[in-house]
Amino acid sequence: TKDVLLMEIDERYAKYIFKYFAPKYFVINNLYRDQMTRNGHPEYVLNDIRKAIPEGSTLVLNADDPLIASLGQEFGNETVYFGIEDNCYVSEKARSVYNDGYYCPVCKQKMAYDFHQFAHVGKYHCTVCDFERPDPAFAITDIDMEKGEILINDSCSISLALHAIHNAYNVFTVGSLMGMEAETMKESLNNYLIRNGRVRSFKAGDRTGTLLISKHENTVSYDNNLQYVCTQKEDVQLLLIIDDISRKYFTSDTSWLWDIRFELLKDKKVRQIVVAGKYIDDVAVRLEYAGIDMNKVVLHRHTADAIAQLKNDIQGKLYVLTCFSDEGKLLKEVEVL
Repeated sequence: TKDVLLMEIDERYAKYIFKYFAPKYFVINNLYRDQMTRNGHPEYVLNDIRKAIPEGSTLVLNADDPLIASLGQEFGNETVYFGIEDNCYVSEKARSVYNDGYYCPVCKQKMAYDFHQFAHVGKYHCTVCDFERPDPAFAITDIDMEKGEILINDSCSISLALHAIHNAYNVFTVGSLMGMEAETMKESLNNYLIRNGRVRSFKAGDRTGTLLISKHENTVSYDNNLQYVCTQKEDVQLLLIIDDISRKYFTSDTSWLWDIRFELLKDKKVRQIVVAGKYIDDVAVRLEYAGIDMNKVVLHRHTADAIAQLKNDIQGKLYVLTCFSDEGKLLKEVEVL
């Protein structure tokens, strides 16, 4: 009964779902190492996405992720690209432990980057073949993370609810391809916060905190949220909950902790790091190797004990990083706002 159906589909299940219909627009944002025990390397997931692309669908691709952008060169579908242009937040080198943009997805030779937005996302070109970042039709041409403002195509300004560059990619829309007016989209998107629990405010006793869902086994997810926390102007008190690594399967593999940039927490604004869950010892060892002052690290086996401490032990703005598999342990101890 509606004009538009918007679906979010798991990357590896799309090949089954699109056997039955072809979407008008197929939007693909980015690929990172995520849940390696079941997903393997991002290129393995990319192969499943290849099998899902139906004839006749317009591909809406992130120009800044070379894995995703390569699909536009590979398939004959009409393709529209989006991306973020050079800005003051980029880096010359990849800041992640690994760089999945090191090799060209087309010819497998070495890639070169003009800059990185984060991880392997940025402006790139192959040093051998002609593959390079496509010019995006929809580009963030100016960005101010302090104010949380982005400018699209030098004309449309949008305010972000979460002032983080990875969130800037999340506000792109196919609305303009469907003939929607810029002012209508701006009114809808300004300060919009996705209501799926990825970012939540809560009260623990008399204090307010912010939950940032950071997927276990996903280094980029943790890196981006740690970067966000450490760029806050006020002092920070951080709670890490790592108890059940996945809600879909059992694994006790914590090797992914060593890929996360916990070194960011050496920032003087991070006054205290509270760790909860059955893997507190693994996290403590990783923090020590990261050079964290262990005098500011507190360990609790149970999340309830950590929350009880944090209700009274106030040492800065409270942030919580955990995964969907562990968020319930937090939410039952606090009041969600």
